[in-house]
Amino acid sequence: MPKVTVDGTEIEVPAGATVLQACELAGKEIPRFCYHERLSIAGNCRMCLVEVAPGPPKPQASCALPATEGQVIKTDSAMVKKAREGVMEFLLINHPLDCPICDQGGECDLQDQSVAYGRGGSRYDENKRAVTEKYMGPLVKTVMTRCIQCTRCVRFAEEVAGIEEIGAIGRGENMQITSYLERAVTSELSGNVVDLCPVGALTSKPYAFMARPWELKNTAAIDVMDAVGTNIRLDSRGRQVLRAVPRINEDVNEEWASDKTRHAVDGLVQRRLDKPYVRKNGKLVAVEWADALKAAAAAAEKAGKSVAAIAGDQVDCETMFAARQLVKSLGGTMFEGRQTGLAYDTSSLSAVNFNTGIANIENADVILLVGSDLRREAPLVNTRIQKAVRKRGAKVFAIGPETDLTYKAEFLGANLGLLSKLPKHVADAFKAAERPAIIVGGGSLRYEGAHGAALAFAKKHKLVRDGWNGFNVLHFAAARMGGLMLGYAYDGGIKALAAKKPKLAFFLGADEVDYSIFADTFKVYVGHHGDAGAHAADVILPGAAYTEKSGTYVNLEGRVQRGDRAVFPPGDAREDWSIFRALSDLTGKVLPFDSLDALRVEMAKAVPALGHEGLATYGWGVPSLPDKAIADIADYPIKDFYLTNAICRASETMQRCSSELVHGEEWLEAAE
Repeated sequence: MPKVTVDGTEIEVPAGATVLQACELAGKEIPRFCYHERLSIAGNCRMCLVEVAPGPPKPQASCALPATEGQVIKTDSAMVKKAREGVMEFLLINHPLDCPICDQGGECDLQDQSVAYGRGGSRYDENKRAVTEKYMGPLVKTVMTRCIQCTRCVRFAEEVAGIEEIGAIGRGENMQITSYLERAVTSELSGNVVDLCPVGALTSKPYAFMARPWELKNTAAIDVMDAVGTNIRLDSRGRQVLRAVPRINEDVNEEWASDKTRHAVDGLVQRRLDKPYVRKNGKLVAVEWADALKAAAAAAEKAGKSVAAIAGDQVDCETMFAARQLVKSLGGTMFEGRQTGLAYDTSSLSAVNFNTGIANIENADVILLVGSDLRREAPLVNTRIQKAVRKRGAKVFAIGPETDLTYKAEFLGANLGLLSKLPKHVADAFKAAERPAIIVGGGSLRYEGAHGAALAFAKKHKLVRDGWNGFNVLHFAAARMGGLMLGYAYDGGIKALAAKKPKLAFFLGADEVDYSIFADTFKVYVGHHGDAGAHAADVILPGAAYTEKSGTYVNLEGRVQRGDRAVFPPGDAREDWSIFRALSDLTGKVLPFDSLDALRVEMAKAVPALGHEGLATYGWGVPSLPDKAIADIADYPIKDFYLTNAICRASETMQRCSSELVHGEEWLEAAE
């Protein structure tokens, strides 16, 4: 490890580190616009200039200069100060004076660094250049006159999102950043360029002119739009969440978030259930809480032990636990969370877990995807594999209908029989692999024998070995792993449960269920949106969305995470667990908790792993399952990435994304 001296302090830096990284290890702040830790080095903004000896007697770009033994680096010399002032002056030559009306105001790198490192005035009085606005789709607003050509958005699109739809045209003063043919950017991660842009050239279109950052309350939360468990920050004002942005978590989402995570929040104030309803004479009628709870309690008394609970895709563990305890106290034993009909074996949680881990999957050298459209089901897992392919040369093979995954993948066919008889070159690749992996998606698990065939494949090709577990099941519902830990998995799946004809069923935000199979069941819907579940219900008890309650969620790799409440539920809606606590009073089966903390204590007693944040550990145990799978995978579960749940379907932004990016409809915008 080379030793360098930074402003008189000698430090040791890792081999291969740059001078900029060495300075940061020494605790020095180096301004930058083009450099970003997760993107390749461009070295084109020149803001990170430092003085280095030995070397030429001039400032050098620290982001592109390797740190070598014996270097003496100065970050605060007169030469460096003058050079940075000059660079800033050039950057501001054509930058418009938009700060009062710019959406980036208050969180703009150019603002901050011009104050910290600029001259305080410009010597240029020529006319500023102007650049026409570019169209990048329904999520990204452009004001390209502000652009300083840092190319962060270009590098992100290619290196992280895996699409080459943003680039530069022209040279010199005529250089412009634009999308391909000025069409909408099709990536599910396009919103991240807003966070990357240091100058306000790219800002959030749905959030435009909504608020200033100092007006907002920040709340740490967990995203529920998929099973990745993206760490997010909810920014709210009053009783409304105005935006969701990612928090850094290297083990889960790095610092990215999918477009659905970011922009579905406008659906939180549309089509909400804000008062209880009871069905009378075939019509849902608004009633008081006492009447709705009495109706549900009366149904429970009539049902006896014939009671079930079905969990939706976005439910927190506290809600599922409270519902489970109430149903058990009534004598019920029917619980299910796989509302779309999946019926894979759950006797071993390690056999349905993403065992390699989200961060570790990028170290795999050979990967087989089975019935998984990763780009739509888990975009931030897809970026990890994109990194494995681009940086480490990983080989990716896939079984299922061909789809664009943003990286090179060889599709072997759609028949699940390929799991037992791989083509020779694929079998040889797995034989030679040091870190082989399989990812089994919901597109295959609905077929008989698929789960067993995947486990047999893992055993045959030694995917589980010392220090490496390459067997992975990919869930795409935020509530799935938590539900499985709490026992929400009925033998035979939801169809087998419905065949038992429960007299009473609690539906916990379950909007993707085929309600026709519960025609003879009294249905109590506990949820937050007037979607399919509410339309089918006999009693509606309005609950809280994920932004309106503190909750525990378990992501697809078994990581237990907790989010906090950002705002309160609208109208008469309540936190879901408290609804079951109130209902237990009327049924005479009083639940042993009166607060969220007390509930969590009881939940941790029942499932100890849910009492601690972090990865839950499951011993590797493989159930003995039928391993003959011969079906063809017809399609993937997610048909429309932007409309997968009730919140998205209520969101105008997600509706527009669906119509434009999935269905190809054209949206015309007025000239500004």
